[in-house]
Amino acid sequence: MRFCLVIFFLFISFLTTGCKQSKSESDSYYTTLVWSDEFDRNGAINSEKWFHQTELPAGGDWYGGLINHYTNRIENSYVKDGFLKIVAKKEIFNDQGEIKEYTSARLNSKFAFTYGRVEVRAKLPIGIGTWPAIWMLNKNIDEPGAYWQKQGFGTTYWPVCGEVDIVEHWGNRQNYIQSAVHTESSAGGDVINLGGKVIENVSHQFHVYSIDWYEDKMVFAVDGVEYYTYQPEIKNSSTWPFTSDQYLLLNIAIESDIDPSFEESTMEVDYIRVYQ
Repeated sequence: MRFCLVIFFLFISFLTTGCKQSKSESDSYYTTLVWSDEFDRNGAINSEKWFHQTELPAGGDWYGGLINHYTNRIENSYVKDGFLKIVAKKEIFNDQGEIKEYTSARLNSKFAFTYGRVEVRAKLPIGIGTWPAIWMLNKNIDEPGAYWQKQGFGTTYWPVCGEVDIVEHWGNRQNYIQSAVHTESSAGGDVINLGGKVIENVSHQFHVYSIDWYEDKMVFAVDGVEYYTYQPEIKNSSTWPFTSDQYLLLNIAIESDIDPSFEESTMEVDYIRVYQ
């Protein structure tokens, strides 16, 4: 009888622990789920939650010397068997008067928030020249073609608006992930607010990437292990523009050093959840 009771309580403990871990990969100040996409229906992405950003910047190329088009085609982004698939492809594609040899997708969330925890369980693409990112921008960014710009919120230029890279990965640095915070005082190729970590099998296994965004700091982690904290001693518009709503972006960019033999690779996302 005592043995049965022990087994019973161990089973209850397992269930309780499992439920807790499925909600959050680590203990966090933020525990109330306020927005998510579980990607639980097949076909096109949920247009009530996501917007395809496809409009090229002035000059006909995406920032950073990228050589791809972003499209709203199902070939480049769709949901299947519980996973979002963002697909980078080698193909000749003519759009907006520009012919490019690669396509991908760039998604903007139609949800924006101030302070909270973001969790994304994802498997990243592979290939030298691929540049996948899961990140955030302030919805006040003045960027023609972005979802929130189209809603009338575009008032502030990058990087003054603030950008948060939850995770980035470069195919020429396989298995090295990086998080970065772009502000007026630290941006682009001169960004100094960043941290990274080598993890195994970033392109063959799922990992949970997260950020806890507080009023005074941001904490980045993978699989519950913290590896970078941004907490400037002096907070002003130049170092801490993170006091208003940010929205989420998911994309795969293609850089000019793409491997000539590259044909196709996919970023798979199991879920994305926001807690406050």
